[in-house]
Amino acid sequence: MKKAAIHTLGCKVNTYESDAMRELLISAGYEIVPFSEKADVYIVNTCSVTNVADHKSRQMLHRAKKQNPDAILVAAGCYVQTATEEAKQDAGIDILIGNNQKKDLIRLLEMFEEERASACHIADISKDTDYEELYVSAPSGHTRAFLKVQDGCNQFCSYCIIPYARGRIRSRHPEDVYEEVVRLSQNGFQEIVLTGIHLSSYGKEIGTDLLSLIEKIHTIDGIRRIRLGSLEPGIITDEFVSRLSSLKKVCPHFHLSLQSGSDTVLKRMNRHYTAAEYLDKCRILREYYKDPALTTDIIVGFPGETQEEFLDSCDIVRKAGFADVHIFKFSRRSGTPADKMPDQITEAEKTERSHTLSKVCAEVIREFLSCYEGRNVEVLFEKSNEKDGVRYYEGYTPEYLRVCMRSEADLKNQIKVVEFSDRLV
Repeated sequence: MKKAAIHTLGCKVNTYESDAMRELLISAGYEIVPFSEKADVYIVNTCSVTNVADHKSRQMLHRAKKQNPDAILVAAGCYVQTATEEAKQDAGIDILIGNNQKKDLIRLLEMFEEERASACHIADISKDTDYEELYVSAPSGHTRAFLKVQDGCNQFCSYCIIPYARGRIRSRHPEDVYEEVVRLSQNGFQEIVLTGIHLSSYGKEIGTDLLSLIEKIHTIDGIRRIRLGSLEPGIITDEFVSRLSSLKKVCPHFHLSLQSGSDTVLKRMNRHYTAAEYLDKCRILREYYKDPALTTDIIVGFPGETQEEFLDSCDIVRKAGFADVHIFKFSRRSGTPADKMPDQITEAEKTERSHTLSKVCAEVIREFLSCYEGRNVEVLFEKSNEKDGVRYYEGYTPEYLRVCMRSEADLKNQIKVVEFSDRLV
């Protein structure tokens, strides 16, 4: 039996697509082994959101080739979609697969084995209007299942390469989503995480919307939790949140993309809201949910960002009361408007601002967690580990707060009500 190994970089959408490719390989008779082991086929599902992601993608491809020089090396996804010519020059890569073509993995492997000639299968993603149908019945996660329902983005933020890597918005048909959630429920999954490149735009081109999809899958027995991926602030309205809050399976954990707390920076980023409007979205969520976990992304060191503009980002973190913040240093991406903007910030200044903002975030996160201290919370336990001879189980609340608990009994994939503590208990 041939062996295959998959390494995934980047977002939850990539995780889903890797799980789908893994199932294609299993159906074709491959044994799936860890990426660190010797395999006949290595697949790296690449990311290109930053220069660091590009570097990690190349690094993993070269690592795979060193592990078995005779193996077939497949590079798939965003890096090869946006840096096709560079990837073609990498002699170690045998097959290049762009986005929206991962469903063809087995056919491409068979063609390569017959012809033994390197192949590049990358289409013009900007002209692709069809949603790539991939299916997953047994995700690599054992309790939470990522479910991709949308691809592509029409926003064209000035710093972002993703619309060029993923193309325009495309949505999965609601019936296909429903059927997959039913299968996942039958296979024991209790939590579904809806993901997409621009999840908020789900359904726009097929005559439906995200809320209608959530209401549809909310009816499925066995599913206890529906968690949403990253949302754009614009989707948060009183009507949307009012209907959403009536669906008790929806987790009160909302990742609202921010990127900057400065109106002038947001305008240069081509983000279509102000800091005040963003804070109003947070207010709406808190009107309908008690202590929801609001998380976000912030970029520091965007071209031309002054000290005052940076301090606006620090200020909005305090006002929003986030449960978590992902901080990114601005990464220049060739082909984006921000790459050519004047007044680029030095790496040293980006690093200093990142450290400063991290300290602010740490204070805010501690304050948020304190409101849960000692409160009874519902935890879906996911995995176990041992420390000093004692077995612990780790899981998450609906707000995605991590809880660890001692237990000799097997708690995996069980939901228990326990007292929350921000410490190992």
